[in-house]
Amino acid sequence: MAFAAGFATADLLSAYRRDLRRARQRIREGSRVAATSCGPVEFAEAGEGAPILVVHGAGGGFDQGLDFALPLAARGFRVIAMSRFGYLRTPLPADASPEAQADGYAALLDVLGIRRASILGASAGAPSALQFALRHADRCSALVLMVPALYAPRPDGEASRLPTPAVTQVVFDTALRSDLLFWAAIRLARPVLIRSLLATPPAIVDRADPHEQQRVDRMLEHILPVSERRLGLLNDARITSTLRREPLDRVAAKTLVISVVDDLFGTYDVARFTAAEIPGARFVGYANGGHVWVGHEQEAVMEIEHFLR
Repeated sequence: MAFAAGFATADLLSAYRRDLRRARQRIREGSRVAATSCGPVEFAEAGEGAPILVVHGAGGGFDQGLDFALPLAARGFRVIAMSRFGYLRTPLPADASPEAQADGYAALLDVLGIRRASILGASAGAPSALQFALRHADRCSALVLMVPALYAPRPDGEASRLPTPAVTQVVFDTALRSDLLFWAAIRLARPVLIRSLLATPPAIVDRADPHEQQRVDRMLEHILPVSERRLGLLNDARITSTLRREPLDRVAAKTLVISVVDDLFGTYDVARFTAAEIPGARFVGYANGGHVWVGHEQEAVMEIEHFLR
């Protein structure tokens, strides 16, 4: 029995090391680091056409941005997906506020010789995408906000913060502190991660078609190595724990806001409020699909494509 347990443990550790090695190789391929006026910024590009700056959510990096935006690249857009401050090869500076992040996006466009671009901000990437539209209005041709982690008024008058599943903080304090623990959680507690990190009812994923189930699995796998995203995660937690009201009526770019009713992070009401406050903004809501809009990937991509055309 002891020998069998030892062999099983050795096999698991071997599988973990193999998968982590592959994950590290994946994030080292296909991206570059630009020396900008705001410091090093990692990014990757795909496609040709009108430029779209893709701003990933918590736990992401340039790879998460590409995972979502490659269908847009295939439809005739130039996708630029960067790693935000604290993620992968983009270091965390002393000032990693949404405003500083937005200035970093403008600096990256400078390096790439791009004068104007659309910007797509998802989840925890929405605050900095919004700041780009506010601080660099002359460079923002369109703003797309997906399941945005933004301010919405609360009836109790307290500072705005997104609701989160109760287990999310537990996962943040355990599995997200260790590549090994997170790797094990993907394999042993997948429904827990889907609910806590992807803020999506696991039953929605269970009923989804194979393509969407694979997309969810890829999102979890692509959080590895979590150790190289930890500083960004902590920074996002600070930003989203107390969200402030922004002058949405000053957003000049045409704007599309998308969210889902059963998003467990509660972005649906946030998205409706945001779209109502931005002049001329278009709001699209889906009845189900959770925070990662399961079952609506193709619809969302087509909605964004038509909007940007």
